[in-house]
Amino acid sequence: MSDELRGRRLLVTGGGSGIGLAVARLAEQRGARVAVLDRAFPEGFAGAHPDWLLCQADVADSAAVNAAVDAAARTLGGLDIVVNSAGVDCEARLDALDDAAWARTLAVNLSGPMYVCRAALPHLRANGGGAVVNVASAAALVPLAGRSAYAASKAGLVMFGKTLAAEWAGERIRVNAVCPGAVDTPLLRGSYEDRADADEAERAIRSRYALGRVGQADEMAEAILFLAGPSAAFITGVALAVDGGRSWH
Repeated sequence: MSDELRGRRLLVTGGGSGIGLAVARLAEQRGARVAVLDRAFPEGFAGAHPDWLLCQADVADSAAVNAAVDAAARTLGGLDIVVNSAGVDCEARLDALDDAAWARTLAVNLSGPMYVCRAALPHLRANGGGAVVNVASAAALVPLAGRSAYAASKAGLVMFGKTLAAEWAGERIRVNAVCPGAVDTPLLRGSYEDRADADEAERAIRSRYALGRVGQADEMAEAILFLAGPSAAFITGVALAVDGGRSWH
């Protein structure tokens, strides 16, 4: 298990923080060569990860994605694994949801993975196959009030991936999704830390989960790389809930 990705070439979006960063770290530990695509990288990020190829691009910009994916494949000598982890949250009830917030949420969470997959396809095809894992959400499986844009984008991502799994099966390209519950990342903490009732908001989040806690980014990375790796060679078109029981609790 520790070196099951040795020699594999992996591109992860949203790898500057959160789940994407955990995926990049774990993939490197298991022997993969890693390219990270993100809109921006924290100060000192390159120095902390000298062996990673860093590609700066907004996944909502198709031209920038094309250039970044091609650069990653060229530098790594191809692509074996693509993980779409870049995403944004959007908390607003419909009567307070403006056009810009709706459009940005779908652009990053749904159009972005489409752009990345489309750009990566020639490289996966040239490689004779590969694996794509899209990071969706438990909100794609179970509704959450006040998150209509976010839930719609993630539910769309699940069905997008299932469709690609059917389209690409004959080319030995597997496509799966992981549906995390709440995960202790800057994205989650930013949704409640500035509130006057931050402690109560955090308790309310935990109460949705049978296990009584939120997940950790490393736990999501384990599931993602399982689906991307050789142990999951007969799995495609799956949306795996990694959500502490939220989808049935």
